[in-house]
Amino acid sequence: MRTWLFLLAAILLEVTATLSLRAALDHPAWFAVVGVGYLGAFVALSYVLRLGMGVGVAYGVWAATGVALTAVLATFLFGDPLTASMGLGIALVIGGVLCVELGSQAAQAAASEREGAKA
Repeated sequence: MRTWLFLLAAILLEVTATLSLRAALDHPAWFAVVGVGYLGAFVALSYVLRLGMGVGVAYGVWAATGVALTAVLATFLFGDPLTASMGLGIALVIGGVLCVELGSQAAQAAASEREGAKA
C-alpha cells in the first residue's frame, strides 16, 4: 500500500510540474513549481523502486497515468483539444500498462511457487 501511495505522489507531482510548465509560458514564476514538482516526482519514484516495485511497472503506471491526467486536465485548464482519437490512444496506453502490471504479478506468483517448491 505504501508503495502505491508513493507512486501516486510521483504521478501527481509530475502532472503538476508539467501543467505548471505550460503556465510558466505566460507567468515565469511558475518555473519554481516546475522544478519542485519534477524533483519531487523523481524522489517519490525512487522510493517506489526502493520499496520493491519493478521498474517496468512503476514507470509504466507513472507515465501512462501522467499522460492521461495531463491531457485531460490541460483540456480544462488551457483549452487544449481532446479528440476521440486522443481518447483512444490514452485508453490503449492504459490498457498496455495494465497488461504489464498483470504480467508482472503473474511472474511474481510463478517465482514464489518455484521458491516454495525448492523448500
